[in-house]
Amino acid sequence: MITPAAATRLPPLVRVASYNVHRCIGRDGTSDPQRVADVVCELGADIVALQEVNSPRRSFGDIDQLEHLARATGLEAIAAPTLLRYHGRFGNALLTRWRPDVMHQIDLGVPGRERRGALDVELARDAGGLRVVATHLGLRARERRTQVAALLAALRRGTTPLTVLLGDFNHWTPAFRALREIDRQLGRAAVLRTFPAWRPLLALDRIWVCPATALVEVHVHATPAARRASDHLPICATVRVETGATATS
Repeated sequence: MITPAAATRLPPLVRVASYNVHRCIGRDGTSDPQRVADVVCELGADIVALQEVNSPRRSFGDIDQLEHLARATGLEAIAAPTLLRYHGRFGNALLTRWRPDVMHQIDLGVPGRERRGALDVELARDAGGLRVVATHLGLRARERRTQVAALLAALRRGTTPLTVLLGDFNHWTPAFRALREIDRQLGRAAVLRTFPAWRPLLALDRIWVCPATALVEVHVHATPAARRASDHLPICATVRVETGATATS
């Protein structure tokens, strides 16, 4: 478990990103964590929400993808697996430049469906605070409606003045009422195509910032390396932190 940092203060601008790494399997069908790490380095992000990270047991001889990504990028890793199997862990994770003050997981499980969850962290609480909630929703619309309701309930319980909700929301239909509920509570998110990486058609990955006035810009990271490394492109946003000062790690 990561030890909380003392009196962390965030810079005036923080870059956040969400990236479904697809078990680090790229367009060529090969699993290559270093290729994904190179893309994360391209982002220059302070906080990266990851989905579909595979961390097998060492006895199986495969690469622990989260460990490799943290080491290659120089960022702290927070694991939030949603599936715990005999051969290892699989699911969500966070790479962050700063140690969180508070962190816990939100259970988004729906009976009969693959287990899902969200990682909820708070940083720099003594300096105003930034809350980051990172998730990966299910494949069925009814499942996602239940999960969005649980997310919104958890978000309403918070008091942090600046919140970022991001991840893979698996939303591909033109109108999905549950995401409109998020828009109403947090402000409208940009709808940018991220999937499939080599020819993006669907806006599966989103970033919400509340208050919306704190969002400086948002874009899809569509470099040649990103188009090869996974089946999703990363989505990135720059967020203004009004109470920020010089950061400490």
